[in-house]
Amino acid sequence: MSQIITIVTPAFRAESVIAGAVRSVLGQSFADWQMLIVSDDGADYEAILAKSGIVDRRLSFLSSGGVGTGASSARNAGLDAVRTPYVAVLDADDRFKPQKLARALAALEVHPIVSTAIEDVDPDGRHLRFVGAGADRLLTTGAHKFVNFSMDSMIVWDRRRVDARYDPTLPNMNDLDFLMQLYRGSAASFHIGEPLHDYVKQPASLSNGAGFTERMIAAKTEIRRRLAAGHYSFADPAAAGGFDRFLAVSLEAERRFPAALAAQPGLLFEDHFEPLLRAASTSFS
Repeated sequence: MSQIITIVTPAFRAESVIAGAVRSVLGQSFADWQMLIVSDDGADYEAILAKSGIVDRRLSFLSSGGVGTGASSARNAGLDAVRTPYVAVLDADDRFKPQKLARALAALEVHPIVSTAIEDVDPDGRHLRFVGAGADRLLTTGAHKFVNFSMDSMIVWDRRRVDARYDPTLPNMNDLDFLMQLYRGSAASFHIGEPLHDYVKQPASLSNGAGFTERMIAAKTEIRRRLAAGHYSFADPAAAGGFDRFLAVSLEAERRFPAALAAQPGLLFEDHFEPLLRAASTSFS
């Protein structure tokens, strides 16, 4: 049987983490997959994995065509090579829980876009928090970010029904822009409330490094501009209002975060942001 889903993994200076990501795919309860590892640093990841004892015919290796072109360009190089009906993205320092593909693929039989709750962990795998955990549910487009309020590439999609590419011109928030492109072709998605994706919070993420807040504000402001200009042409006419409302709260959280972080060193942005988002949420379904 040919593979039914492709996992696209961009890799930049990922020698120390790539084996963990690949092992999480090898450990899936569903085995009918292909994994495309896209080198964006000139490294030979096939040889790197072989040194860790990882050799599998389902692994394929590509190049972004440059060095340091960025995650968006590397992801796009992988997406351009996909030939399977279904697609997922897995960053080189993140991991899938063992049931992620099986659960997502079952939902994809009905829904074109499937998201899952995530577990934030530190680089040593220690639990930090969950995002989006709860009941499985159908999400309207405008409600999506009020549930999945952190990270937007933890989705799986049917590229025959919806598809998109990442925008390398955005300074940040490329994942959200990508998600919004997918929603041009669907008015809803299905959310799995069990945390099936480990998002590894690297030290830069934990400390909110210099200039990060400014880049995030610039990116979110640009996406709001695109929304106002009708750039996304959503299948659901109410979607733009939902995304804009989310972004307005998110921008306010960004502006407040440096002071909150100074008062509480090590504060996760998600822990700072969620109370603001909940206070602003309405009865989206």
